[in-house]
Amino acid sequence: MTADTPLDRIDDDYYPAYTMGRAAEMLGTTRAFLRALGEARLITPLRSGGGHRRYSRQQLRIAARARALVDQGTAVNAACRIIILEDQLQEARHSNDALRCGDAGSSRKSDA
Repeated sequence: MTADTPLDRIDDDYYPAYTMGRAAEMLGTTRAFLRALGEARLITPLRSGGGHRRYSRQQLRIAARARALVDQGTAVNAACRIIILEDQLQEARHSNDALRCGDAGSSRKSDA
């Protein structure tokens, strides 16, 4: 087994590679907006050894969704809640689909 190298993290969507300033720049927003998303618990950035916020690409995608809602006139807290509920609904649908597939497979086995 080899040890992880920095190059192993290039494609990792969950690696906290972006500073707050860079994340805000990429999203075309302010640092205060990113802090507000953290306060609303939509995203929780990791902290560097010095205590600086670091964001992953996955977190930036979520922040971009919030930014789109805010740009349409939705309040930040409401946008965060909408995204949280959308994600919960998607997860529930995925679980239901998995259960249905499992039920269909077990009923076919009992028919045989």
